[in-house]
Amino acid sequence: MFIILKRYSFIPLKHLLFQPNPKSKLFQFHFLQFSSSSDQSWLSIPGKPLIKWPQEILTPPSTQLAQVPDSGTKVSENEFLTVSELFTNPDISSGPSLHAALDKTGIKLDSSLLQAVFEHFDSSPKLLYSLFLWAMKQPAFQPSAAIFNSIVNVLAKSREFDSAWSLILDQIKKEDELTLVTEDTFVIMIRRYARAGMHESAIRAFEFAITIVSSSSEMSLFEIVLDSLCKEGHVREASSYFDRKKKLDSSWIPSIRVYNILLNGWFRMRKLKHAERLWMEMKKENVKPTVVTYGTLVEGYCRMRRSERAIELLSEMKTEGIKPNAIVYNPIIDALGEAGMFKEALGMMERFSVLESGPTLSTYNSLVKGFCKVGNLVGASKILKMMIGRGFVPTPTTYNYFFKYFSKLGKIEEAMNLYTKMIESGYSPDRLTYHLLLKMLCEDGKLELAVQVIHEMRCRGFDMDLATSTMLIHLFCDLQKFEEASLEFENMIRRGIVPQYLTFQRLNDELKNREMTEMARKVRGLMSSVPHSMKLPDTYKKDGDESRSRRSSIIRKAEAMSAILKTCNDPRELVKYRGSSENVVGKANRLIENIKKKV
Repeated sequence: MFIILKRYSFIPLKHLLFQPNPKSKLFQFHFLQFSSSSDQSWLSIPGKPLIKWPQEILTPPSTQLAQVPDSGTKVSENEFLTVSELFTNPDISSGPSLHAALDKTGIKLDSSLLQAVFEHFDSSPKLLYSLFLWAMKQPAFQPSAAIFNSIVNVLAKSREFDSAWSLILDQIKKEDELTLVTEDTFVIMIRRYARAGMHESAIRAFEFAITIVSSSSEMSLFEIVLDSLCKEGHVREASSYFDRKKKLDSSWIPSIRVYNILLNGWFRMRKLKHAERLWMEMKKENVKPTVVTYGTLVEGYCRMRRSERAIELLSEMKTEGIKPNAIVYNPIIDALGEAGMFKEALGMMERFSVLESGPTLSTYNSLVKGFCKVGNLVGASKILKMMIGRGFVPTPTTYNYFFKYFSKLGKIEEAMNLYTKMIESGYSPDRLTYHLLLKMLCEDGKLELAVQVIHEMRCRGFDMDLATSTMLIHLFCDLQKFEEASLEFENMIRRGIVPQYLTFQRLNDELKNREMTEMARKVRGLMSSVPHSMKLPDTYKKDGDESRSRRSSIIRKAEAMSAILKTCNDPRELVKYRGSSENVVGKANRLIENIKKKV
């Protein structure tokens, strides 16, 4: 397929779609349109396969060596591969085993090498912690604040909070002037506590931090703790802590950013009344809104599918003398795209284009997402061409919207074709790209290809994380390769990743059912050796199964409600439904019919 431009210049579509920074005047045009009337998108053009469909099982991914990452700093390839080999050796575990192996190599670690290892093996907390402790004992090693924060983040991410605090407190005791423990160190702890659902610990970490860092950092850390709590759904706790702080110090004046964070938090929780109440309080207290405030309101109303109210706010901004920008326009365009109102979304983008700032990468990504969501790849491709024609470089997020569409429909060949084109054109996938590819391959039972993709993922600097290992173990179980599943389970424990209880339960049951008692005993021993929860969510459940199960549950409840209401003669029993029995029955019946049409 070619695109016809002025003077009959022919440009291959692949070059147009993947040219990173187009400089030619041929790209300076308003809207690109397909000259072809075909309903096929550019994804139908085959690329040169990078990953072939293998005929036999390859080496397990846990033994593959990593390539030196392109981290921008000078790192010895031999030394990096030496550490990589130790990390991927299943016979070497964290602690004395790794320390002895490192001693034998005679390797000399510096901050740049250690940072490269941290970035590549970010899902191996036990091994990284052992490596850091070994490095700290080496006379010539001088850690940087970035390295120190990296190990704190690794430990907190794996919920090893005691080990993280041990490092922080030891460092505080040693230093007259803090060099390794910085404000960023406490930001990491606050955010990780919030992510783990430990909101009280996040607040205590903040209150300890303000006794250590300079007083000028107190407000920014307070904003961080509120932002962390709100983003993880603890908005009530964040709001309560904010109110408590205001009561304790009547002279304290919160920043506008504090209000913006709380507004965003209430909208994210879909608590419209709480958000509007806070907005009214801001007006009563004469808190002057900024463009970010209005952007937060617009995004919130769009999230609540109140795009008409969001558009009304544009007029209100003009009366306040605030010029709209990408923060305001992008949520509206995103909401219109999500609703499939592409004509209106493109119209709003043209309105946005006349402003000095103009559309951003996020603007185009929103439209790509909208078109992919409804399965219109031709429309998504046009937006992709448009953004490149206007000088924007697509990111992995841009392409992941295509991958999400392929993953949803199980279109493996199209996904692998797009992946190939990305690599050929110099674009780097991210971790989500690989997760989406592996999800498709695992659900389709493509073990050999999944192993190759995992190898590609690791060579490009992404360690096998919880999601990757979980998918692989379930795939091994589906294919009745229980030895391989057990080895991967053991490798997860060795690296410091706690498997989901669901994964353990399935593997244990499969082994017991096939009378593989010795292997089952080993798996149980591994699981009992690490702290774990028996209530971990089933994140591996397939979307289709989960969706069908949810719909069936709704149908059963609706049918039960309908039957009860039809036979109920006591008006007092119907008061709680806040409507007549006929209305409730009608709604229940309509609900049943609507759901059945979608099942």
